[in-house]
Amino acid sequence: MDTNEAVSQEIQPEPDSSQATAEPEVTAAAADEPVIKIRNLSKIYRDFWGRPKVQALNSLSLDVHKGEVFGLLGPNGSGKTTTMKLLLGLLFPSGGEISILGETATNVEKNERIGYLPEESYLYKFLNAVETLDFYGRLFNMSKSVRRERVDHYIEMVGLSNAKHRQLKEYSKGMTRRIGLAQALINDPDLVLLDEPTTGLDPLGTRDMKDLILKLRGEGKTVVMCSHLLADVQDVCDRIAILYEGELKQLGRVEDLLTEQGRTQLMTSKLDDNVIAEVKELIERHGATVESVDHPTSTLEELFLRTVEESRERPGRRFVPEDDVAPEPVSESGEPE
Repeated sequence: MDTNEAVSQEIQPEPDSSQATAEPEVTAAAADEPVIKIRNLSKIYRDFWGRPKVQALNSLSLDVHKGEVFGLLGPNGSGKTTTMKLLLGLLFPSGGEISILGETATNVEKNERIGYLPEESYLYKFLNAVETLDFYGRLFNMSKSVRRERVDHYIEMVGLSNAKHRQLKEYSKGMTRRIGLAQALINDPDLVLLDEPTTGLDPLGTRDMKDLILKLRGEGKTVVMCSHLLADVQDVCDRIAILYEGELKQLGRVEDLLTEQGRTQLMTSKLDDNVIAEVKELIERHGATVESVDHPTSTLEELFLRTVEESRERPGRRFVPEDDVAPEPVSESGEPE
């Protein structure tokens, strides 16, 4: 071995352990990066002369994390749809910054990883469900085999297998929303944006749509939905933001925002009056007040769904009011017997 070569091997520096672990740390940091990051976002609509007309958003800041269902709540005109359009790059902000899937909102390439269901689905009415999804699959340059597989999968997922060859003009409102959701998912997106997904649906269609949203979360997708129907948001969302006149008023996890820390609820099996009186006396002895003693109630949605399910299981069964009197038999002459 040459002497110079031996010396060079001896003085070869050992790899730095801190450098060796640097790359995984960067990877972990990237994994924690929010799917959507909004900072001081503002949007002002202007008239023909460029004068300010309406301030739709004012200094909005929030994050949406991977794998959660995030709800944008607010009355009409609060800025929910404007926020959606800004995320998609359909509008340009008047101020602030948006990062979505690691890209700026104006980078249209990021839309290949996004699915969008608008409040009104503008689909070609003369196409059927299979043709509709195949058409949108072509826009993403999918191969024929991939398109066929995804079309069958999402039609079955949204429950339209029995109507997949009917033209969309024959679809009901609920069926149109279902095929609209399938269209939003045809590119297998990482992020799904849903604008009023349950609008116009009956309670059964609403329950099915909420189940589909929870299924998307189970598949690891991030879902952002905006709605003014509070019960729908409460049922499916992990975190919510409440907007009013373009400003963020509340932000947090649903259970944290709804829990009343200053009150305690105690639920037991049925108690007789004597036990209830003893419990009241004990509570008052410790300086608290019994505000009410009542039986728990379910929601109207739960009652409706339970009634429909029971009717399907036992057809022909009907409710008869207690004061409903059976009609008297009538003779052939028309007189009561």
